[in-house]
Amino acid sequence: MTALFHSPFDRRSTASEVVEGIDLSGKRVVITGATSGIGVETARALAGAGAEVTLAVRRPDAGEEIAASLRAATGNDAVHVSRLDVADLESVSAFAAAWTGPLHVLINNAGIMMLPELERGIHGHEQQFATNYLGHFALTLALRGALSAADGARVVNVSSSGHLFSPVVFDDLDYRFRPYDALGAYGQSKTAGILMAVEADRRWSEDGIRVNALHPGAIATNLQRHTGGLKTPEPHRKTVEQGAATSVFLAGSPLAEGIGGRYFEDVAEAPTVTARPVGFGVPAVAGYALDAASAVRLWDVATAILH
Repeated sequence: MTALFHSPFDRRSTASEVVEGIDLSGKRVVITGATSGIGVETARALAGAGAEVTLAVRRPDAGEEIAASLRAATGNDAVHVSRLDVADLESVSAFAAAWTGPLHVLINNAGIMMLPELERGIHGHEQQFATNYLGHFALTLALRGALSAADGARVVNVSSSGHLFSPVVFDDLDYRFRPYDALGAYGQSKTAGILMAVEADRRWSEDGIRVNALHPGAIATNLQRHTGGLKTPEPHRKTVEQGAATSVFLAGSPLAEGIGGRYFEDVAEAPTVTARPVGFGVPAVAGYALDAASAVRLWDVATAILH
C-alpha cells in the first residue's frame, strides 16, 4: 500500500503561502468558474507566482472585472478571460477549439450544489452530474492534446467532502427511478470527479499528465445559495484564502510533482474510510470514490454519453 502523501502545510495554510517563493513563469493555467469564491483566490495566487492564467467563465463581463483586479493586485498582465459554460457542450467544444499551444494546468473548479428541484442538463442527465462532472470530463478530454504538449501537466478536480453522501449509482445516474435527493445528487457528482481523477491519471500519467482531486474545506461562497448558507460550525470553517490552498498546491507546488490519482484535503492526502466519519473537519475519502473498477466503468459510461 502506498503511503499517504503529506506536505509541510495544513488546514490553516493559505493559497499564497503554499506557492511562496515558487516561480511559475511560463506556466499556462486554465481555471473554470473563476469569478467567485476559491476560483478567484486560486487565480490570484497562481498569477502572483507568475503563471499565465485564463479565467474560463460563463460571464466574460464579470470575468473581465475579476481579471482587471487580479492584474492590478499581482502586477501580472497575463490574466485572460475566455467564455466557457461547462453545462453546455457546444461552449466546451468552442473553448477547447480556440485554445492554442500547451496547457500546463487545468483546474476544474466550477460547480453547482444541491439544486432544490430535479433539473436536467447535458443530454438529459441530472444537472449536478451534468455540470459538475460531464462538462468537466468533456473539457479535460478535449484539452488532452494541449496538456500532453506541456511535457508535464497537472489536472486538478475540485471535489468535496460531500462525495461521502453518495457513490456513483450506475443503475440510476439521473433519478429516473429514485426520488430526487439534492444532497445525494451533489454527492454523486463529486464522487464522479474523484473517479475521473483516478482513471485519467492511470491512462495519462505516462504522457506526463498527473490528475488529482481535492476537498477545499468548508468555505462560505455562492456555492451554498440553495442551502440557506454554510451549515458547518464556525471552528471548522476556512477562509477563502485557506480554501484555495489545496488547489494551488496541487497546481503549482514542486512538492506535488509526480503525484496523481489521489484525493487531498487540508493540503495532504486524505485517508480512505469505509464508513462516514463522525463530526466535522475529519479528512476522509470514501473507498468507493477511489475504486479502480468504478473509475473505469464511469469513464466508459461518460465516453458513451458524449458520443
